[in-house]
Amino acid sequence: MIHLATGIAVRDGRLLLVASRYRNHAQPLWNLPGGRQLPGELLSETVTREMLEETGLRAQPREVAYVSESYDGDAQYLNVTFQVAVTGWSCAVRTGEERDHVTAVEWVPLAELRERIAVAVVREPLLAYLSGSLAQRYAGFHDAGITIEWPEDSR
Repeated sequence: MIHLATGIAVRDGRLLLVASRYRNHAQPLWNLPGGRQLPGELLSETVTREMLEETGLRAQPREVAYVSESYDGDAQYLNVTFQVAVTGWSCAVRTGEERDHVTAVEWVPLAELRERIAVAVVREPLLAYLSGSLAQRYAGFHDAGITIEWPEDSR
């Protein structure tokens, strides 16, 4: 099982998103900032570390927003999504500077999320949570509908 942690940061009607490049996708995919848990790391530490690595912004995890799980073939993914408080608003959000596999960081208007986030296992729980309609703060998918080839050097 692969454990992931992602963060929801909302400011002025906009959500912080990152665009990530993967070998098996021609175009970058937009997602919440976050990533894979390291051995010995708590998921709350994962989201803090990943937010800093991917965006350059410091994040303080607050409450768990929701948990989602999905399968990509035999690989099972468990993702804990946290509400986060972000500090460093004056810090320039990086665009054009590639960080790890991240090609862009952007505050995206909430009204544009459905079009921006192409991956259903990311988009649907997020939109349901933001609208207050995610039952039990849980989403499960027997088939992720997408395969991600992680970078060789990634954790």
